[in-house]
Amino acid sequence: MQSPSDRRRLPLFAPHGGGRSAMTCAFRCGNACSHPVPNTSENPYLGDLIAQAVSRRSLLRSGVVVSAAVGAAGIFAAPAVAGDVESPAGSAHRNRAPKGLDFDVVAPNRDDKVTIPKGYEQHVVIAWGDPVLKGAPKFDADAQTAAAQAKQFGYNNDYVALLPHPKSRRKRVLVVNHEYTDEPLMFPGYDGAAPTREQVEIAWAAHGLTVIAVDENSRTGALVPDVKDKLNRRITVSTPFTVTGPAAGSDLLKTSADRKGTKVLGTLNNCAGGTTPWGTVLSGEENFNQYFANAANVTDPTVQARLARYGFVGEASQRRWEEFDPRFDLVQEPNEPNRHGWIVEVDPNDPDWAPRKRTALGRFKHEGANVRLSRDGRAVAYMGDDERFDYLYKFVSDKKMKTGSGKKARDHNRTLLDEGTLYVAKFTGDSPAEEIDGTGKLPKDGKFDGSGEWIKLAKGKKSYVPGMTADEVYVFTRLAGDKVGATKLDRPEDVETSPKSGKLYIALTNNTARGTGSNPGADEMNPRNENKHGHVIELTEKHDDPTALKFGWNVLLVCGDPEDEGTYFGGFPKDQVSPISCPDNVAFDPYGNLWISTDGNALGTNDGLFAVPLEGSNRGQVKQFLTVPIGAETCGPVVEERHVLVAAQHPGELEGASFENPLSEWPDGPGSIPRPAVVNVTRKGFGRIGR
Repeated sequence: MQSPSDRRRLPLFAPHGGGRSAMTCAFRCGNACSHPVPNTSENPYLGDLIAQAVSRRSLLRSGVVVSAAVGAAGIFAAPAVAGDVESPAGSAHRNRAPKGLDFDVVAPNRDDKVTIPKGYEQHVVIAWGDPVLKGAPKFDADAQTAAAQAKQFGYNNDYVALLPHPKSRRKRVLVVNHEYTDEPLMFPGYDGAAPTREQVEIAWAAHGLTVIAVDENSRTGALVPDVKDKLNRRITVSTPFTVTGPAAGSDLLKTSADRKGTKVLGTLNNCAGGTTPWGTVLSGEENFNQYFANAANVTDPTVQARLARYGFVGEASQRRWEEFDPRFDLVQEPNEPNRHGWIVEVDPNDPDWAPRKRTALGRFKHEGANVRLSRDGRAVAYMGDDERFDYLYKFVSDKKMKTGSGKKARDHNRTLLDEGTLYVAKFTGDSPAEEIDGTGKLPKDGKFDGSGEWIKLAKGKKSYVPGMTADEVYVFTRLAGDKVGATKLDRPEDVETSPKSGKLYIALTNNTARGTGSNPGADEMNPRNENKHGHVIELTEKHDDPTALKFGWNVLLVCGDPEDEGTYFGGFPKDQVSPISCPDNVAFDPYGNLWISTDGNALGTNDGLFAVPLEGSNRGQVKQFLTVPIGAETCGPVVEERHVLVAAQHPGELEGASFENPLSEWPDGPGSIPRPAVVNVTRKGFGRIGR
């Protein structure tokens, strides 16, 4: 194996849909960005508005600056955390770190490790292949089996939840989903044109979710898996799921193996998620289309159009699962893909409760779902569709949540996401079109902002979309959004509501297709063409009521190099912020600060985790808290008073990497292959984070 210094002399990954490597694009999303944009509707494009705010000239300049600096120490100056600075309003003030954000900023880097601030420590909680269930063997990269993987921690951890243990104060429950598999990095001698059955079945077992109890050390904050706990569970591509909600039993969901359309085997490509107020975990099925073969051989024109809108292309799939299970062949099982692309719900405290696929929340490339309760106790779930030029959705339940932890309340609350109304968002900017010229210049009112409305799509068996039945709205939700004129966004990924203010924050990762060819150009919601760095939108429901049909919005961040004139940091001085690119997942700390993890950093450095105050004179001051190893993506942030957890996904996923030629040795060190893992960061002495 190469030493770390040898690896740094290897070519770094080429830009491929932002800063991702071509390997990431192939195995994570089936090269979605290299295929035609699935949304060919004529709807207004939200991503166009912010994209125009950055000129092509300034984007190129930013890329040149970064490429010249990569590899040198300290390529960006760390932002100041104290001292006299000029406030956004122009008055001098003493800039003190907001509560929870008093830490030394981590500088951008290309290191093969997790880099954290001074005064903090870290440890790996669990990594791919570690035992989860009793009887699971210790991980051995050279002796993998499907039976072992089904009892071990899955691959490419993404969403992370750290919950109370129902029966022990010294324990917590860790819930993690597993998005996809990197077969060339997992298996010796892997031949993508002819995978073995054992390799395919290992990959099936490495997808899904993990539920595992962890012992929490009250003195150090260490989290140690307890393999003997009865709550431990692995959910895989072979686990039975129950289909619920208004589309359950639809003809569109029936297959030769499930003639009732109510039972599905497995879950695919789980990305972000959310924890509900009633204690369950939601997980989003995202790039499920890549697992299915022979879209090119489907002859029915209606089915062809539906498949194209969801990004199905080609003949053989990347992993060739269709050679081992006919349900992955679209010609043999045309309805099987309709059974994926849902929000799934899992109860970590009840291993006997079959996981659900919630059809009332619509089918698309779900990044995740996060629930806020209305004043009268109804559940409101917000969801992003992670595709270029796709939409933002919300669901409002009919029933109200019951308080308490008894069986009656639990059984009731686990049905809340089956009955209600599904909406899609339409945004409008408030500045004249001529003021959004794509040069990076703010409009005359000094900000990108406007209003919007939630458009009804369906409620129960009633459709509000002309020409579509309710079943069609739920199963082909993207087409419903097209028909009602929803606003096109730049890959809306994680969306989460601030527990302090009630405002919704939407991570828009990037969209390099905006303003190119026949694709829409910039508008006030997405003011940058060829938007490779992404942005973050702040949405305020009317009267702070999540069931409202109207909202206001503004752009909080236009990401990228702070020296680029087309970036924006909530009005905060740019010389006091960390560079940030490709926002993906978002979370909140106990003080109401927003934390952002990145995916595909297009500035040429490792992905990381960033904190942003949302109130006061420091609003918009982006501060980098950590970076993940080379080739990895930062996922699943959990930010508590004394813990910060991240999932380092796909370390070493770089051009030229393979099992035999690993380009990362994290987390096990020299002589090892890289393993995705969950990392726990604590302050030395188990003190409060950022205090």
